[in-house]
Amino acid sequence: MPQRRNRVVRQLRLVAGNTSVGIVWIGQQQGKAFTDMRRSVGYYFSLPSPWAYLGHAAFHEVASDYDCKIIYKPVVLIELFAETGGLPLGKRHPARQRYRLMELQRWRDKRGLPLHLEPKHWPFDATLVDQLVIAAVEAGHDPDPFLRRAFAAVWEHEWDLADAGTVARLADEAGLPGAALVEAARSEACAAIYQANHDEAVASGVFGSPTYVLDGEIFWGQDRIELLADALRSGRAAYRADP
Repeated sequence: MPQRRNRVVRQLRLVAGNTSVGIVWIGQQQGKAFTDMRRSVGYYFSLPSPWAYLGHAAFHEVASDYDCKIIYKPVVLIELFAETGGLPLGKRHPARQRYRLMELQRWRDKRGLPLHLEPKHWPFDATLVDQLVIAAVEAGHDPDPFLRRAFAAVWEHEWDLADAGTVARLADEAGLPGAALVEAARSEACAAIYQANHDEAVASGVFGSPTYVLDGEIFWGQDRIELLADALRSGRAAYRADP
């Protein structure tokens, strides 16, 4: 397991073109500057996804254990499903819908999380809250404390994350400037990044939430976190679908 380093870090944005956003960590150790060369994992998700909620903490634990940097990529799930051949929940065969409910219960028990199978305000328009994650990253904040509160707000407390006041309050509770981030989330710049995340997801072969991408290799679903950990532990080359 990679050794963790004691460091004081600051975030810099890395912009490819005008829209794709990543994170580079720069720090100091014993008075010397260094550039962080850790492996990165692309994290495609949306707040209405129960599977992203179920896997969020476990994924972050793996990323921490293997000293990875996380590239947060919120995406619009309905559009991603439509472009990659998936179906929204209401259009799936009843057998698939029933099985989904069983799986949610199994994983709820496995993860020890108090998930409501059909929360009061779900489904909801996730544009504002997803784009607030983008705004937070753009402003140099770690979005994880907010995401933990936001996922719990939907799936545990049954709050309405389409409501700007609720979203701002959750950001405040996470130590972020809620009102300012809500305003930034509504900007054309954040909307452009949101769209760019979608385009990048489709181009990369991502088709659902959550998806973790390591060196171009796709791990779809929170039930693939163990396989992601195996790949990080071994340091193997990424698997490819090409012959």
